[in-house]
Amino acid sequence: MRQYNWAYLMARLPIAMSMFGHGLIRLPKLENFSIGMVTQFGNTWLPYWIVQPFSYLLPFAELLTGILLLLGWFTRFGLFLGATLMLVLIFGSTIVEEWQNVAIQLFYGVYLAVLLVFIEYNRYSVDRLLSTNVPGSAAK
Repeated sequence: MRQYNWAYLMARLPIAMSMFGHGLIRLPKLENFSIGMVTQFGNTWLPYWIVQPFSYLLPFAELLTGILLLLGWFTRFGLFLGATLMLVLIFGSTIVEEWQNVAIQLFYGVYLAVLLVFIEYNRYSVDRLLSTNVPGSAAK
């Protein structure tokens, strides 16, 4: 059983680091990232007033997802947040016909869903540490 817990950790960390890195690398160049996204969607039917705020929100959402999954803290929420981001990104990628991005985002979505299915093995996490410190909780 212990090998499943380690395997879960080793599956959780790469996707966590990817999400963390996506958010972190975009923060120092947030203005340029936003301009690029707005430009990319400029010739689509998606209005500026949706694209521009989302372009500022996305790096923070990616960073938050990455932090939560790296720590294994509110892991279930982090997985749902990541999957929700993938849904929105897939939608955007289809609008601009970036099919190679859709394939990558689909992979991320499936990866996050599989982690959710096996969340019972999320032993090496802040979630587990906190649950063992609650009086009357039964730590596995």
